[in-house]
Amino acid sequence: MIDNNLEKTSTRPGMMLGSLRVTPAFVAAFGVLLVTIISLFTLPYVGMADNGDYYRIIYSNGLYFDLSDYDSRYFGYFVKQFGIFQYYNENSTMVVSSQSLFIKLALFLNKLFFSKEVFDIRFQAVIYTLLYVAAIYLLIEAITLKMSLKRGMLVAVLAVFIFGDTGYTAYFSSFFGESLVMVTMILVFASWLLLYRKRYNDYAMLAILVISTVILTTSKQQNAPVGMVISLLAIPLIWIRRDKLFRWITIASAALMMFTGIATYLNISKEFVNINQYHAMTRGVLMESENPETALQSFGINEQYAILKGNTYYDQYGTVDVKSELLEKDFYSRYGFVSILKYYVTHPDQLGSILDTAAESAYKIKPAAMGNYELSAGKEFRAQSHFFTAYSTLKEKLAPRPFAFILLWMAVTIGIYMPSFVSAVRSRDYRGMQRLLVILATMLVGLSGIVVSIIGAGDADIAKHEFLFTLAFDLITFQAVASVIGRGISSRKSMPAAPPALPAQDYPTLNRGVGI
Repeated sequence: MIDNNLEKTSTRPGMMLGSLRVTPAFVAAFGVLLVTIISLFTLPYVGMADNGDYYRIIYSNGLYFDLSDYDSRYFGYFVKQFGIFQYYNENSTMVVSSQSLFIKLALFLNKLFFSKEVFDIRFQAVIYTLLYVAAIYLLIEAITLKMSLKRGMLVAVLAVFIFGDTGYTAYFSSFFGESLVMVTMILVFASWLLLYRKRYNDYAMLAILVISTVILTTSKQQNAPVGMVISLLAIPLIWIRRDKLFRWITIASAALMMFTGIATYLNISKEFVNINQYHAMTRGVLMESENPETALQSFGINEQYAILKGNTYYDQYGTVDVKSELLEKDFYSRYGFVSILKYYVTHPDQLGSILDTAAESAYKIKPAAMGNYELSAGKEFRAQSHFFTAYSTLKEKLAPRPFAFILLWMAVTIGIYMPSFVSAVRSRDYRGMQRLLVILATMLVGLSGIVVSIIGAGDADIAKHEFLFTLAFDLITFQAVASVIGRGISSRKSMPAAPPALPAQDYPTLNRGVGI
């Protein structure tokens, strides 16, 4: 009988420092933790300035702006302390988001250890940092499981370079949902890879996958497609084990993730529908059309509304009252997501143009509009931190801009992993199929961020709306590069023969190296 602990002991790279076993996963997690502590918790503190959206999430969670000059700090300066409502909070929930759970947890810790009147956002940053470090640990554990120590450590250093970038971690000291998106997306990717590796307990990894997907899907309303995509591509997980309990739990999990995606979509408030719908037309269809009047006619909208081309919902001196009944009757009611998608499909030149516009911002980890420093730091308005931002800077400057590159990147990546997937399909090795499936799911989740952004809201605030794609791009590219680094580390010849009586999907995954 094959010892199931063999994989956990003999295939895990590491070295001993006294009684401590130092693995690539430990090095990566510790490196990210160290860089993040220096960035977020030592002077000058780094965070992200409010772009005017914070009120949507903080009021309903018992917080308020307690600086008299707060409005003058929009976009320019990071604010780390907020007031805590002491009595009845009359503010209703504006955005239903799983982010509220983490704000409330941070608020609880703040009251316990700091103050019951002033909230310091660094308590939230601590929570996200710890979860993020755990996610990085699991990710590197999955990717370097079969590597030699030397190559595993190289992957760990690369992980710190990419995921320790302050462009990512600065979100932790903000009320932007991207902070939660980042943590949960990495947990989804890592737990799914660990299921593929048969590393740790399958039930525990499935639980992390499902919980992370639910939180990710409900963190932002535009993430509604996430639960649907992951639930469909996770279906083959049903057959990675033969016990009925696991299969029924997996079926229920897939149903839960699908339901979460649908519920998130249906729960989008009318106000946000109108905001995104307005931008989808004024900053999307009309912006890309050479003849806005003709474009409006195709939707059955009065061509006089062409004057709205380029406008935003928040313009101080707008052309029309964006909340008027007239606009509701003659404008908003005439089109929606499906009709705009149909318009772009029938106008491929405009579709190509707006996709290229989206690709321009697809590699920006943090928007250039928001500053990172407090006013007391003495920095310029909207000044951004350059501490440990080499990766985000290089990525933004060097990444090819045409959308065609994204399609090429997807095709090449799928092509790299397709042979092993086909081999797994032929041998009915459902566990072996999971590596390509998690990559496909991550690609589609990232792509949904682009599609939902441009069709649902045009180019309005597109850099932040495409955060899901830029994170997906980094995860998949990192996985591919790590595969190249670890190529040939293990081979089927070096693995013990599996008992012929067991079906392929029940073999311990000793023969799955990190090679491409």
